[in-house]
Amino acid sequence: MHENKQIEERVILVGVSQNTGDDTADSLAELAELVQTAGAAAVGTVIQNLERRNPATYVGSGKVEEIRQMIAETGATGIVCDDELSPAQMRNLTDLLDSKVMDRTLVILDIFAGRASTSEGKIQVELAQLRYEMTRLAGYGRSMSRLGGGIGTRGPGEKKLEMDRRLIANRISQLKRELEQVREHREVTRSKRLRNNQPVAAIVGYTNAGKSTLLNTLTDADVLEMDALFATLDPTTRQLELDGSQTILLTDTVGFIRKLPHHLIDAFRSTLEEAKYADFIIHVVDASNPQMEKQMMIVYDTLKGLEVGQKPILTLFNKQDLVTKPELLHDSHADRTLKISAKKREGLEEVKQALSQMLRENKIYLERLIPYTQAGLLARIRSGGELVSEEYRPEGIFVKAYVPKALYPIVAFGETD
Repeated sequence: MHENKQIEERVILVGVSQNTGDDTADSLAELAELVQTAGAAAVGTVIQNLERRNPATYVGSGKVEEIRQMIAETGATGIVCDDELSPAQMRNLTDLLDSKVMDRTLVILDIFAGRASTSEGKIQVELAQLRYEMTRLAGYGRSMSRLGGGIGTRGPGEKKLEMDRRLIANRISQLKRELEQVREHREVTRSKRLRNNQPVAAIVGYTNAGKSTLLNTLTDADVLEMDALFATLDPTTRQLELDGSQTILLTDTVGFIRKLPHHLIDAFRSTLEEAKYADFIIHVVDASNPQMEKQMMIVYDTLKGLEVGQKPILTLFNKQDLVTKPELLHDSHADRTLKISAKKREGLEEVKQALSQMLRENKIYLERLIPYTQAGLLARIRSGGELVSEEYRPEGIFVKAYVPKALYPIVAFGETD
C-alpha cells in the first residue's frame, strides 16, 4: 500500500453568472469552504456574466487569458470551476491554461473519499468517483499526468488513472453488486422496524447545520462533530427514549449542498432514502447562516428529487447561540418549528416533547379489557405504542394506550397480523 502525498494546493475559483442577482457569489464562497475542507487554499476568484456557459471553455476566451495571467501572478497550482465541466471543457482549459483544472464535483468527491469510514461509505464513494471518471477519460488528456497528488486523488488512488474503460466498467459492476447487498440488508432492517412498529425519524439538513451534534446530545451517539462541511458521511441510527415509555429511532443522513453531484445522489441513494422510508423528518437548520432560506430550499428540493412524500416535519432552527440578530423564523413545510442550540443543549427537552406529541398524533387511542390468554399483546403495545395505564382485573387486563394504526386491529379486535 502507499499513501498519496498531501500537497498544499493554491487554486483560483471560477464561476459563471447567467442571471443578474443570482447566487453565484454565494456559491463561490461555499466553493471556497469546500476547497479549504479538501486541503487547498483559494487565492483568487473570477466571475463572468454570460447568458450561457461556453460549451468549449466554460468561460469566454478573454476570461481564459485573464485566468492564465492570474495563475502566473498568484502562483496558483490550478483552478476550480463552480459547475461540473464536460470532458471537452476540462481538456480545453487544461491545454489553454497549462495548469490543473478541477470542478465542484471533483472537490466534493474528494472530500467524501476522505470522510468515508465504513465499508458501505467507501463503496458508495468509489462508485461515484468511477462513474465520474468514466465520462471523463477522454477529457483528461495531458492533465492525466498532473493528478499525482492533491484534490481528486483520494479513494481508489493512482491505480484509478491506469484503468481503461473496460476495467472501470468491470469495477463499477462489482461495486454495484456489493452495494445491492448493502441495500438488501437495509431493506431487511427496514422491514424488521416495520414489523415491530418502530417509528423512525430521519435527520436531514444542509451540511454543517448541526445534525451530528443533535444526534450526539439527544442519544450520546458519539458521532464525529466538526465545524466543517461533510464532517460526517456514514449514517448513524440510535434509539431515543421519550416520555410515556415511547421510543423512536433517529437516523442521521448525508448533508445536502448546492449542486450536489448526481454521481453522489445515485451512489448514496440507499442512504439518502432513509428519509423516504422514515415516519418523520427532523430538518436541522443553521439559523446563524445568512443563506439560511436558500439552504432550506435546497434541502426541500433534494428531498423532492428523492421522492420523499408528505411526512410530518419538525424543523429545528439550530445554533441559536450564534444568532446575533433574532429574526422571525418560519418554515412553511414544517408541522412544528423550534429554536434550539444543540451544542449548548438548549431546547432539547422541547424537541423530545414535540417528538412525543407527533408520535401520539400518529396513533389511535384505545381502552380495552385484554383477556389473560392474550396478555402477550401488552408487549406489542409497549414496543410499538404507548401504554398509558394497565389495571389487572379478575376477568383480564384493562389497558389505556396509544397504538400505531397498523397495530390497532390486532389490539382492539384480536385480529392476527
